[in-house]
Order: sequence, then C-alpha cells, then structure tokens
Amino acid sequence: MPLSRRVFALLCLLSVAISQVAVAQEKKHSAITPVPRDANWMKRHDSFNERVKKGNVDLLLIGDSITQGWEGGGGKKVWEKYYTPRNAVNLGIGGDRTEHVLWRLDNGNIEGISPKAAVIMIGTNNSGSNTSEEIAEGVAAIVTKLRTKLPKTKLLVLAIFPRGANNEDKRRLVNVGANKLIAKLADGDMVHFLDIGPKFLKEDGTLEKSVMPDLLHLNESSYTTWAESIEPKVKELMGEK
Repeated sequence: MPLSRRVFALLCLLSVAISQVAVAQEKKHSAITPVPRDANWMKRHDSFNERVKKGNVDLLLIGDSITQGWEGGGGKKVWEKYYTPRNAVNLGIGGDRTEHVLWRLDNGNIEGISPKAAVIMIGTNNSGSNTSEEIAEGVAAIVTKLRTKLPKTKLLVLAIFPRGANNEDKRRLVNVGANKLIAKLADGDMVHFLDIGPKFLKEDGTLEKSVMPDLLHLNESSYTTWAESIEPKVKELMGEK
C-alpha cells in the first residue's frame, strides 16, 4: 500500500477511535459515577458498615432521606411494626443521589451479607440536574450492582415518589419520565417494580401537605401507606406465607 494511502487509513482509524471515546465520555454522567460525600455523610456510611458486619440482615431498604425517615418521628413506629421483626437494615442517607448509593454499595454497605430482599427507592435528588434517562441509568446501575454482589437477593425497585404540588412540578415531571424507564428493569423473577405514587395523590395529581408536609418527605400516615402498599410484595419476595 502506498505511504499516502496508509497514512489516510491510519487517520481514518484514529478518527473513529476519537469518536468512540467522545461517545463514551458523553455517556458518562454524574448519576452513574460513584462518589462519596462529606465527613458527616461518611459517619453514617461507616455506621452501616458496622451494622452489616454483625450479620442477621434479611431485608434492606436503600435510598435517600425518604428512606432514612423510617428512623424518625414519622417512620419509626411503622418501621418497628413492619421491619424490625424482619431483621431489616435502613441504608438511607438524606440528600443521596444515585451516584452516592453506587459508591456506598462498593464500599462496605452490603459486604458479607445475603438478604432475602432489598427495597430500592432513589433518584429524586437527581431530578434537579439529571435527565429522566440519566436517573433511570443510575437506578439501573444500582440494580446491576446489587444483582452482582447479592445474587440471591430479590429486589423491589419502587418508582420515585411524587413531589411538588401538582403534575406541573418540573422535578416531578423528570421523575415521572424516569419511572417509565425504571419500570423496564423488572424481570418478574429477581427484579420487581412497583409504583405506589398514586396512593399519595388526589385524583387530579395534587399532593397535599397533609400527606407530605414539605411536598417531598412523608409523615407517619404516609409511612403507613408506604408499608401497607408494598407489604404483599415484600412477603412474596421474602418467601413468607
């Protein structure tokens, strides 16, 4: 092959390689890039690691402040009724996004355990800066990681809960779009999906402060709604009669 043609061919190959790198970089977004947070966050993360080292973990609930709220005034009594008897562990941290959960799963939160089931509800904190597609990819990455690290654990992926006063809320709309994609993760065997969001809303899509006082976080009544709504599926996934 003449030198000029070989140079041309090499340039073409180089151009293709550069294009592929550019596409890969474009696909790499914040929602799927594992990162830790600050020192206070790390303390809670470390407390999870200490808890799972003790074993006796049959159920995980994984998420952000809405999941962490099972420990507070709103969720504590409901947790004690539904989840304490099941050796459940709360892996929720306020403010977490999908990328923070991904980092935690790689750094001890599920090491050395094999729960019967895990409930995942994460993504609303991504809705201010990520697209619906990116959030869904973040949740998909979490599901993939859990399936890899906990192959015997059945997963219940919940649709991101509604937020904002009505259906016109911008961040709610982002979450609605993400939920449509997240639903496709279900395989009917090890990964299941539930959207209990409508149970928190009026027929016209209005979210009232009597349900979520700040239009995002749940009160005791709403934690009861959450627990009751997923109870049949949790029983099924945990092999309870």
